[in-house]
Amino acid sequence: MTTATSHATGEVTYLEAISQALDEEMMRDERVFLMGEDIGQYGGAFRITEGFLDKYGEWRILDTPLAESGFVGAAIGAAMMGLRPVVEMQFADFISCAFDQITEVAAKNHYRWGAAVPMVIRAPFGGGIHGGPFHSECPEGWFFHSPGLKLVAPSTPYDAKGLLKAAIRDPNPVIYFEHKFLYRRIKATLPTDDYIVPIGKADVKRPGNDISVITYGAMVHLALEAAQMLAKEGIDLEVVDLRTLAPLDKEAIFSSVHKTSKAIVLHEDNKTGGIGAEVAALLAEECFDSLDGPIVRIAAPDTPVPFSTPLEEFFLPKTSDIVAAARKLAAY
Repeated sequence: MTTATSHATGEVTYLEAISQALDEEMMRDERVFLMGEDIGQYGGAFRITEGFLDKYGEWRILDTPLAESGFVGAAIGAAMMGLRPVVEMQFADFISCAFDQITEVAAKNHYRWGAAVPMVIRAPFGGGIHGGPFHSECPEGWFFHSPGLKLVAPSTPYDAKGLLKAAIRDPNPVIYFEHKFLYRRIKATLPTDDYIVPIGKADVKRPGNDISVITYGAMVHLALEAAQMLAKEGIDLEVVDLRTLAPLDKEAIFSSVHKTSKAIVLHEDNKTGGIGAEVAALLAEECFDSLDGPIVRIAAPDTPVPFSTPLEEFFLPKTSDIVAAARKLAAY
């Protein structure tokens, strides 16, 4: 991994970081090509691939029909023949149309006969954009239960670029969950030198001593806001950004909770059966002797994402939810 930071670009958004990663990997490796709905002439629903068609041509920027199962299947075949496809789901919700190809073919081919499937599926996920129940889902839990897939969910421009580059270079199928709410709201100065963020490594975004908040995606920023507020009350949160959901960085999770003795598991997905449930179970199994309070889960209720603005605001986890839970846990 290259971690040189001697040179830096100007500030870029989370969205621009993703675009940069795609552009740089396409320049670096001619096997990399893109597939998806409206990614060519239109430049993608969120303009991430704007200008790519002119730069790389129609053989590397492939506009597809509205047929997720078909083009994911084609990408699997291309990957098995040695190419490096990056497939865009226009919205992560539509990934369900390709569920069979992803879970029964891409995820299992290495187990079946040792065949590498080096492909990436970009999945713009999450709420906060008033997209309603068909454009706001967090479907990561569906694939968390499928051995053979790697899942990543960056929260910052640095991680977004580094994890996407790592995913494209990985010999396994990777689902890359990019949070739509962060696209133009989060900015950072990035290194100009080539770098990756290793898959499978969490990151402590804020060290603390009293309570561990284990989270990912857009929720990282809510946790950091809550930590800033609670610091004024003498409650010191440690914010652990998972970054990779599968495989989980168990060592980082356990290390944090062994230090703080208390844990909040936070995610935007529905509460029941979410990734937070697995993290909570792992903590109960491996960190029981260190715990000094109940493991607390904060997540969305078990309903579809509402379209109505006030209902969506009620549905999504909020900074105030974290603050309230942390106060209660700190006093336990």
